[in-house]
Amino acid sequence: MKIILHGQQAFGKAVLENLLENNKDIVAVCSAPDKENTKIDPLVELAREKDLPVYQPSSWKTPEALEKIKSFEADLCIMAYVLLMVPKAVLDEPTYGTIQYHPSILPMHKGPSSINWPIYNGEKKTGITIFWPDDGLDTGPILLQKYCDISSDDTLGSLYFNKLFPLGVEAIAESIELIETGIAPKLYQEKQSGSYESWFGRPESKIDWNNSAHSIYNQIRASNPQPGAWTTLNGVEVKVYDAAHSDLTGNSGEIVNVNNDGFVVATGQNSILIKKLRVNKEKISANDYIKDNKIKIGDKFE
Repeated sequence: MKIILHGQQAFGKAVLENLLENNKDIVAVCSAPDKENTKIDPLVELAREKDLPVYQPSSWKTPEALEKIKSFEADLCIMAYVLLMVPKAVLDEPTYGTIQYHPSILPMHKGPSSINWPIYNGEKKTGITIFWPDDGLDTGPILLQKYCDISSDDTLGSLYFNKLFPLGVEAIAESIELIETGIAPKLYQEKQSGSYESWFGRPESKIDWNNSAHSIYNQIRASNPQPGAWTTLNGVEVKVYDAAHSDLTGNSGEIVNVNNDGFVVATGQNSILIKKLRVNKEKISANDYIKDNKIKIGDKFE
């Protein structure tokens, strides 16, 4: 089976490594265009090391892009972390079409920030889906799904790299075997079912200290490491990373305790112990922040 791998970053590289280890015939690697003054994408770097053809269009919605895909004469395309929209004509060009990795259990959490939102919502389970993309957003028929737990201390980073990343690499390999043996399912998704959320960005990561400690704790985890849950103290923006629950109470946003682990901030219900934060692009322990900025009980975050 002749395979096109379309992807980027560490996940795309890991999928390519797995395909090469299993002696798959990779006829092309597609990725996002190179950016000035940045490192070469890890997937592109590996593909070039292995002398594989690399194609990096700025758009897939051109006649040239379709002709290029046709020229590869591929049996299957694998989309492993793709942000550009790919038209159906390109998706359908390989003999068996295209399969795509998505880090949620579809039809729940369609959209670009499908790892952040389950943590933010306080959900206990998530997983990955391999599906056959169509002209909608994460709406195509489902091929394979795998589940995992979201632990109480999972962050965006730990959930992705420790669980959803390896599950995805494993599921793509399994999906290829199902396609090669002719038993890969196509389970229809109701396009209006499930949920869709857009980007989890700066507005969603701004801490409102009037909310409960439980919701703020989930927000911090869902924002770690990106985009970083943020707040302000004395007019200075602070991004909060490592945190824990506390039972202390006080006025929302007010520092009510300083101890060897960091400092405790009161919320609308109970409080949050802040252990690590970032100020002026530097990530530091809460204790170092206390010493450097003379933080004291009674100071208030906005």
